[in-house]
Amino acid sequence: MKVSRALISVSDKTGIVEFAQSLAAAGVALLSTGGTSKLLREAGLAVTDVSDHTGSPEILDGRVKTLHPKVHGGLLARRDLAEHMQTIEAHGIERIDLLVVNLYPFQQTIARADCTLEEAIENIDIGGPAMVRAAAKNHG
Repeated sequence: MKVSRALISVSDKTGIVEFAQSLAAAGVALLSTGGTSKLLREAGLAVTDVSDHTGSPEILDGRVKTLHPKVHGGLLARRDLAEHMQTIEAHGIERIDLLVVNLYPFQQTIARADCTLEEAIENIDIGGPAMVRAAAKNHG
């Protein structure tokens, strides 16, 4: 399968600029969220914010960024099923061929002696695991 579009949403940004540069050099369109998008743009990469891609802003202090049919439909649509391709086309959903994600550092956060309940709660990742599951379901 040719990778045309990648969604990059990482908490740990180590090496992500170089990886994204290699994707861009291969002609892959980049989608990204918040701080990752900002970092990639500052590195001179052409990147589309997920909020622009979906037409919906990040809401609830960033708690809702990627929980959207244009993200999950793009990850879940089976390329081998004409009905899926017709459905996403009818709804203006573009395929997302590659997901690059790592999750919020929950374990490291709660291991700190000074971790507050609020910090722990805010490090429970919802969108990341949902995207990982969507991408895994459509692996193949």
